[in-house]
Amino acid sequence: MKITPSIQMVLEDYPKIAAVERIRMERPCEKTVIGAVCNIRRLCEIGGIAHDEPITVFTRKKLQQILDAARSSSLKPITICSYLHSLKTVFAKWSHPYYADKKWNIPKIELPPCRRAAPRYVRPDSTILARVKEWYLSLEKRPDAREWVLATLMLEFAMRNGDVERLRWSDFRKKDSGFVLCYTPNKTKFSSGRFVAWPVHPVIWKRLSEYHAAGIPYNKRRGWRKNAVRDSQLVVPCARDVYVRLNKELRMLKIFNGPKACYELRKICIDHIYQKYGAEMASSISGDDIRTMMRYYADPSALTIENVRILDML
Repeated sequence: MKITPSIQMVLEDYPKIAAVERIRMERPCEKTVIGAVCNIRRLCEIGGIAHDEPITVFTRKKLQQILDAARSSSLKPITICSYLHSLKTVFAKWSHPYYADKKWNIPKIELPPCRRAAPRYVRPDSTILARVKEWYLSLEKRPDAREWVLATLMLEFAMRNGDVERLRWSDFRKKDSGFVLCYTPNKTKFSSGRFVAWPVHPVIWKRLSEYHAAGIPYNKRRGWRKNAVRDSQLVVPCARDVYVRLNKELRMLKIFNGPKACYELRKICIDHIYQKYGAEMASSISGDDIRTMMRYYADPSALTIENVRILDML
């Protein structure tokens, strides 16, 4: 006879069955499992659900109530959506045989609509790209070298704001005759754990080395104090201050609009890698899923090859 387990029973046993499945199929990722359990606990906290309640309490109606309550709070909608999608991980198809062995009655999960899909990437025209290039080259002559470094990490390595803030010099690793930037994007840390390892161009590395050798810029008037240990390890100390400055500048120059003008530099990088080297390489530099690359950057109407004949490939 099947029983309906409590939320606590599922949260305790899910990591165990996930570990068994990982031995067989190398997935799900351990970080994904940890993140899913934490997010479901947060959902229970938001919805006032006790852990001893049956797992069937997660109906579409109840989840919609949680979503509505969260929207009226200080939590961001995208945060709540990530919590809800963690439920899909626990109710994944691969887990059903394990639950059946325990004689558990696990219902199918149905999520309420969380948000609209983000629009596809709109490529800037050649005029905008020329202005971006001119603006970027002007950063090399500025007294605060952090501006050039921050823009470079986004334009040349497709890094997100938060990842730039956390980046340390130890993330640049020696390999063969050059250096490679190695890190795991924070956005994918608990979902896919995708690791980025991207070669650093010799010219860029020379410039970064000069910046590192010159020491960390320090300015009391900017409102922050130097921490010899922490700031010597960070590539861009107090990066938020630089973001605010560059975002405002890009808007004033009317190159990009919106509160995250610098983020467009990351998109330009991904799009150009995608056009030149394909979705797989774009996924490698960004750390995003290859399906995400296809969804936002693919343009079936754009011809990238000419005069192709399959017979010549045989």
